[in-house]
Amino acid sequence: MKLTGLLLFFLFLGGCLFAQDSPLPVLKGKASFYSNWFDGRLTANGEFFSQEEYTAAHKTLPFDTWLEVTNLDNKKSVFVRINDRGPYVKGRIIDLSRAAAKAIGDLNQGIFNVEIRLVNSRDLMILPLDFLVKKKSVPLRQRSSYLDFNLITP
Repeated sequence: MKLTGLLLFFLFLGGCLFAQDSPLPVLKGKASFYSNWFDGRLTANGEFFSQEEYTAAHKTLPFDTWLEVTNLDNKKSVFVRINDRGPYVKGRIIDLSRAAAKAIGDLNQGIFNVEIRLVNSRDLMILPLDFLVKKKSVPLRQRSSYLDFNLITP
């Protein structure tokens, strides 16, 4: 009985180690980033939007889906979490927070040619832990008093 259980465990473990992952879908298109007007406002999933977090908006992907967004012009990449719906401008496939857009390119450019790839859980293991923790976001109506009492340094 114990031998059979042990054998099944090792067969399962071996299958997991050597199983081939099917390639995750990749989309190419244009990305833009949120204006400062959205900072502190509610997103579609109920969070308060923060320009400092690595988040994004997509029309159909489930909330809390992680993506790798790569700028095709300079090959810089960033990991973002879907927390909103959009973009609602024709021809764009994703809206990025200011922090995510800054990580992959020049903010003066405004629109980026990007490739987005769904991220599996193993890819998330290479990220620093503080990257995955949601930062405290503050509602817009409390933002000015929050900044007065909690000075933000770059």
